Amino acid sequence: MSDKKPIYVTQPLMPDLQDFLPYLEEIWENKILTNGGPFHQQLEQALCDYLGVKHICLFTNGTLALITALQALRITGEVITTPYSFVATAHSLLWNGIKPIFVDIDPLSLNMDPARIEAAITPHTTAIMPVHCYGRPCDVERIEKIADNYGLKVIYDAAHAFGVRHKGSSVLNCGDLSVLSFHATKIFNTFEGGAIVCPDAKTKQRIDHLKNFGFVDEVTVVAPGINGKMSEINAAFGLLQLKGIDAARLQRRAIDGRYRERLAAIAGIDCLPAGEEESANHSYFPILVKEAYGTSRDALFQLLRDENIYARRYFYPLISDFPMYRSMPTAAHSNLPNALQASRQIICLPIYPGLDLDQVDAICAIVERHAQAGLTP
Repeated sequence: MSDKKPIYVTQPLMPDLQDFLPYLEEIWENKILTNGGPFHQQLEQALCDYLGVKHICLFTNGTLALITALQALRITGEVITTPYSFVATAHSLLWNGIKPIFVDIDPLSLNMDPARIEAAITPHTTAIMPVHCYGRPCDVERIEKIADNYGLKVIYDAAHAFGVRHKGSSVLNCGDLSVLSFHATKIFNTFEGGAIVCPDAKTKQRIDHLKNFGFVDEVTVVAPGINGKMSEINAAFGLLQLKGIDAARLQRRAIDGRYRERLAAIAGIDCLPAGEEESANHSYFPILVKEAYGTSRDALFQLLRDENIYARRYFYPLISDFPMYRSMPTAAHSNLPNALQASRQIICLPIYPGLDLDQVDAICAIVERHAQAGLTP
């Protein structure tokens, strides 16, 4: 094991602690800790303004937001989704008693392949839940057309897509609802948190009721809701974080560019196509380790780990390979060849504000050094 300081796949963006103290002092002064307090309301408006969306509902985390989004649209039966994501995508369906129907991904974008959706639709299908994987927009136009033709709802798991734009506007405005994560690993974090982006005030009102036990007022409950509210401390932290987000995105862009420059000539190392600079958020830096590289993905993963570089195999295994899903007919590997191949080739390299370009060069040097080495895991 190397004695070098560890480099993790990500580190949370943290503002100066002194800048956070005035927010805490205000919370201590007004003694409002939750239940849609002033910082909560300010953050909702600030995020609407920054992201270019009409309505947003803050949550204590992204998973509760996904679960509530399905409740808000009264989704039942079967939902078509991707196996190539974090487990919360499919778990949110099971928690609502909904059956996930897995379809394969496009081998270039690693997003759900719209060409596979129609064949998966049955009389029990009520919605589609795609993921903007690594912050790269899905083929939203084709998905919308299919949904409209079959009368289906579309809920986007947009956990990776903070600030991403598509054809001049926020990708979060696509579909019926979009769900964000503000987890510590995300480009924008509130320590822990999440949100639902919705198109109209009526839907926002229903979601706000659902995340607060179904209460309308102190004597009226209109739905079997849960407790999904974001605290004032999390909301205050988010307001401070938002001040530094543009600078953080510029740092990520520079790191992304350096990786692409250094890795471009290495046979068997494929970077995903670059996103449009004005709209990408550079939240992840995934590479595919292919046969021509000469060293297997898992061997490279271990070689990096031996140098104290904690890359991650996002997403491996597939969601559909976990015990609660693998017996489902659509989880069969024969149904998901592109997703299976990507899961066996993927490594996400470190990218975060504060990772300097010398460290990026050192990571690339390791990848270069082991090209064609023919090592085995």
